[in-house]
Amino acid sequence: MQVYLVGGAVRDERLGLPVRERDWCVVGATPDELTGKGYKQVGKDFPVFLHPDSNEEYALARTERKTAAGYHGFAFDTSPDVTIEDDLSRRDLTINALAIDDSGELIDPFGGLHDLERRLIRHVSDAFIEDPVRILRAAKFAARFAHLGFRIAPETRDLMRQMVADGEANALVPDRVWKETESALAGPNPRIYFEALRTCGALRVVFPEVDALFGVPQPVKWHPEVDSGIHTMMVVEQSEKLSDDVEVRFAALVHDLGKATTRLSELPSHPGHEKRGRKLIKGLADRLPVPRACRDLGLIVAEFHTHCHRAFELRDETVVKLLEKTDAFRRPQRFEQFLCACEADARGRTGFEHRDYLQAAHLREALGAAAAVDAGSIASDNDGDKIPQAIRKARVRAVSEIRQRA
Repeated sequence: MQVYLVGGAVRDERLGLPVRERDWCVVGATPDELTGKGYKQVGKDFPVFLHPDSNEEYALARTERKTAAGYHGFAFDTSPDVTIEDDLSRRDLTINALAIDDSGELIDPFGGLHDLERRLIRHVSDAFIEDPVRILRAAKFAARFAHLGFRIAPETRDLMRQMVADGEANALVPDRVWKETESALAGPNPRIYFEALRTCGALRVVFPEVDALFGVPQPVKWHPEVDSGIHTMMVVEQSEKLSDDVEVRFAALVHDLGKATTRLSELPSHPGHEKRGRKLIKGLADRLPVPRACRDLGLIVAEFHTHCHRAFELRDETVVKLLEKTDAFRRPQRFEQFLCACEADARGRTGFEHRDYLQAAHLREALGAAAAVDAGSIASDNDGDKIPQAIRKARVRAVSEIRQRA
């Protein structure tokens, strides 16, 4: 039995990046041998085991053979005679097809180290086309390592295009689409993930609502970049700079989906795009396992981001209604997320990237004043059906006073 450190841990060590988890490949062993040594089997499709002490994952070396379309259409061979080179040959990218043996020697049969040096994301073999998830993973790694100068190799991008043209991307299962997308949103340069998917044509398959924004014009006065799709990518980029929160970044991605459904006669304006966007977000969240927190923040930002931008123009009553409709009194932390996504939207325009977003501080101060109203005291002084109206009036007065002093 031989054990090798494989994949991302080897790659990240070579890049000088922190290694968050280590995966191991076991050659020359059977499941019974590992369980006999105290390993706990957890894999269903193929044998993966947890080390009895470190709890790290140990997988039996395996080969795979395509048997049907899609992510699950594979047959695996995990017999003891599968070599480490055999195992590495079925991996997606050369920079992930690296291993280190127990003496510290690097096993690199496909030039992964050379591609690390050249900053290339390149497929191991033409078997890349057999698994549509690899389209998402190539895009994800392009985003993750963009700050180091990595790019997808032209020949790999061609394979990704071929897979989309052949309909392989249509076999992507919702769980894997969201898992890879969530990982990309949580990491650096998420904009590049979506742009890489668009370049190969996969964006229109997995996120047609986002892809439809490209080519849709906006008023140049407010959007010098003009294109709604480019604006959305700029907003995603700004959201990354402002927050590590996946919910904020998702809201940035979907905040303007309604602009893709504007009637041609109304372009480049987009009246009513806010509420039209809500319907599209709900459809996207029904299709993919988007967490409820992401979905709900996306809905709020889509409907009310233009209110936020016009904060200084709103009447006091409208400000209080905005706070109520965004549930700011009960969920002030989510209201902060809302303000952050709106700031990303305001900055995600050519020439506006570094402008202060004073509307956020203004609404934050208004919330503080309105929330300080003693609702309990007002309730004790009014009849039941008059209580909500009395509380709202008191909040409007409080907001008015604070705005007058500003």
